[in-house]
Amino acid sequence: MCTENYDPYYPDRPVVDQYIPIWAKHPSLGSKPAFIWADDQAGGGSGVSPRETLTYSELDSAVQRMAAGLLEVLSRGDTVLVLASPGIRLVKLMFACQRAGLVAVPVIPPDPSVLGTPAEGPAHRHLLRAVSQARPRAAVADAGYVGVVTRSSSVSALTSLNWVSVDRLERWPPAASTVVAAADGAYEDCGPRETYLVQYTSGATGDPKPVVVTAGAAAHNARAARKAYGLRPGSVVVSWLPQYHDCGLMFLLLTVVSGATCVLTSASAFVRRPRLWLELISEFKATCTPVPSFALPLVLRRGRSSEHGTRPLQLQTLRNLILVNEPIYKSSVDEFLEEFGPAGLRASSISPSYGLAENCTFVSTAWCGTEVTLPSYKKLLPSARLPQPSLLTEAPDVEIVVVDAETGKPVEDGVEGEIWLSSPSNGSGYLGDSPASLEVFGARLQGRAGPCFVRTSDLGVVHGTERYLYVLGRTTDAIVVADSQRRVPAHYIETAAFESSPGCLRGGCITSFTTLPASPSPVVVVAELQNGRGGGDMAGICDGIRQAVWREVGVTVSRVVLAESGGVPKTTSGKLQRGAARVKLLAGKLPKVFEARYAGLEPAAGVVMAKESASRRARLQSPL
Repeated sequence: MCTENYDPYYPDRPVVDQYIPIWAKHPSLGSKPAFIWADDQAGGGSGVSPRETLTYSELDSAVQRMAAGLLEVLSRGDTVLVLASPGIRLVKLMFACQRAGLVAVPVIPPDPSVLGTPAEGPAHRHLLRAVSQARPRAAVADAGYVGVVTRSSSVSALTSLNWVSVDRLERWPPAASTVVAAADGAYEDCGPRETYLVQYTSGATGDPKPVVVTAGAAAHNARAARKAYGLRPGSVVVSWLPQYHDCGLMFLLLTVVSGATCVLTSASAFVRRPRLWLELISEFKATCTPVPSFALPLVLRRGRSSEHGTRPLQLQTLRNLILVNEPIYKSSVDEFLEEFGPAGLRASSISPSYGLAENCTFVSTAWCGTEVTLPSYKKLLPSARLPQPSLLTEAPDVEIVVVDAETGKPVEDGVEGEIWLSSPSNGSGYLGDSPASLEVFGARLQGRAGPCFVRTSDLGVVHGTERYLYVLGRTTDAIVVADSQRRVPAHYIETAAFESSPGCLRGGCITSFTTLPASPSPVVVVAELQNGRGGGDMAGICDGIRQAVWREVGVTVSRVVLAESGGVPKTTSGKLQRGAARVKLLAGKLPKVFEARYAGLEPAAGVVMAKESASRRARLQSPL
């Protein structure tokens, strides 16, 4: 039988909140910081910005009070919308919901100043979507936000909600606390099989979907991640990931399960000054930090400038630089290591990982804690190392299989297919029990009984004698090449496009798609120009993009659109929304600066596609 408790020091608990009183009463950990909020008011200067610290003892008391306050207006099992601003109070609120036995639906708060105006954007639409789908009994937000919504909004779905101020919950008198999480195991609040969270997917390939997560699945996911990364009470995590999203939220849970310390800052602070992330690692001697893979090139582009900070960096304490969000390009990692190796960053800390909201968050990592150099496949680093089937003596706790999506049959190693996943961390389905819920969460391998699998819609391959898993991209974003029926993940086209003119285009702001949702059909590349508008040879930029995509990927681009800054739609977690970009372009709503359309198959004379053989990949290019 598989056991999760790999170290007797750790008490395995079925619900994450049960760890808090244990650490709060621990003689060595009660006064230790659990969470630190690090603002960036110093702006990269020599001064130190104010810090807000919350110890485990303070966290336990605050969660107790806030849970009691929530149960004054709600009953156990009710659903509550969580819209508090990022920070320590949001941390306390998320744990208070679990202790109160409530179903939390974290949603990024839309700008209240534009409610009821034409400026209402995607965040507002997502809020209304969450209200419609989750049907919450109440919404919790900052006092100022509550006031604006109740005074200004004309949407009955919002004004009819029971709005609760976080400020009021924080001031709840300790004597009124009636919620008890006893250390003797008589925990009577959110049970492991009860729903704790409705977690929305990012919405990269369509409308965000509400995933139902039980308290037991969330706890299992945090325990699995703790084991994979070797986190302990001495670990220090630095995270700027949005606390509303799966990965950002997971590291709150993981911190508590590990008894670690987590230093938090906002995603907006990172975007304003990417070097802040590395400064916090240095200041707090962090051992672990999770970032989306696009953060590395962003820091390389903007973090070198002296105007973004001159504090010396000390990165030698970092044990896990966790990279999430496929694709994870080896070249970006190598360049990052070359730049920050002198500051102490080690190759052994690189931890490419895989996760998705349908499995709470964490799935796997290829990190092994040694100086072993991770191999690459089609320019990407692996996100897991799978066991040899012949060495398995029992069913694994978490099973990852690459499957032929049409037949439901596992494919041989080296053959690309859809990644399927079976784990106690799997979500219970999408809220509302839609047909899509059964299709995604109820998959079964052909000819095999046993647990259901989650269909991830990710294209993957197991490669090499070490059986490394490579996540190649979303199956829905793959572009089918008409002449050969090859499936090319869109990010390869986007990477080739950016590398054709890196000084003119915004990295991470280039998207490719076909003009019709079903490929094969004409391929479009939309690229944002740096500084919003270009003043040079824009026709030449478009020609360069088309040539580079043909040369590197073997895909013919029929249309190149250069857009203003912010023209390419993204999710709130920074993922490209290729389908939304297609809709905007075809509707004439994309802020175009220049457009080039092409006829014919070959982009230019003298440009030959880079070919790949079994032994080596050689670039073939005639002199231009």
